[in-house]
Amino acid sequence: MERIRVLIAGSGPAGYTAAIYAARANLSPVIYSGMELGGQLTTTTVVENFPGFPEGVDGTVLVDNMRRQAERLGTEIRTGTITSCDLSSRPFKLTVDGSVEVEADTLIIATGASAKYLGIPGEQEFRGSGVSACATCDGFFYRKQDVAVVGGGDTACEEAVYLAGMCNKVYMIIRRDQMRASKAMQEKVASRPNIEILWNSLPKEVVGDIKGVNGIKIEDKFSGESRVVPVTGVFLAVGHHPNSEVFAPWVNTDKEGYIQTLPDSPATNIPGVFAAGDVADVHYKQAITAAASGCRAAIEADRFLQGQ
Repeated sequence: MERIRVLIAGSGPAGYTAAIYAARANLSPVIYSGMELGGQLTTTTVVENFPGFPEGVDGTVLVDNMRRQAERLGTEIRTGTITSCDLSSRPFKLTVDGSVEVEADTLIIATGASAKYLGIPGEQEFRGSGVSACATCDGFFYRKQDVAVVGGGDTACEEAVYLAGMCNKVYMIIRRDQMRASKAMQEKVASRPNIEILWNSLPKEVVGDIKGVNGIKIEDKFSGESRVVPVTGVFLAVGHHPNSEVFAPWVNTDKEGYIQTLPDSPATNIPGVFAAGDVADVHYKQAITAAASGCRAAIEADRFLQGQ
């Protein structure tokens, strides 16, 4: 059975950065790319908040540059998804795509988190051209425009307040007659005159044309009446789902499934297993923070191996 010194599960900014650092430490890292090569960054158009690109950079180009850099330094990148594992002892035993078995001295979990979608018509069609799950990432492109935020929790409020600082009008589409958000976040929303809350509203369809989104169809939960709210951007703030199921029987996770790491460390409760990126990030979910956590995970993996 093949034995790998540093196995990295996932191929987004966290995984590729971990590979770059591990390769420079002569650890011969192997990446298994996962279901989405390059991670969520590949669904983003222009990334304007990643340092070093004053004119912005296409998300796919950015993550492809990371991949090529990791390969140039000696990383082996393989297509495949970890489908089961045994982390009870080292070397760890992992199965790829249900059939290929490998062993690893250390494991870096960088499988990311997938944004939850509503499952309504137009949502996937306009993904990346008017539909977004990250206001911090994409809000810049909707300056002085009208947008909608779907959701009523703290994240939705944070997104709405952020967008209100640059957009002409922000509609919050909330299914109920009250928010789930904390009192403090509700007060922040109430203090912004350009945020309008549409209570008891069910999102039914994202509408648009070849140019992109031009509205979202909503239905009153009680009357059944529907109308189209004219917006150029729809921001989904209904949560993320961390891709941690395969590893959850072994590593500690919170109630949402995010991998819990030790204080001020990428290490998990299992020695030799580290977590990086959105799979362990409850708060930020940015490409730059994912990359930074990948760096930390690789450095700690190197220190762990040196101590064995």
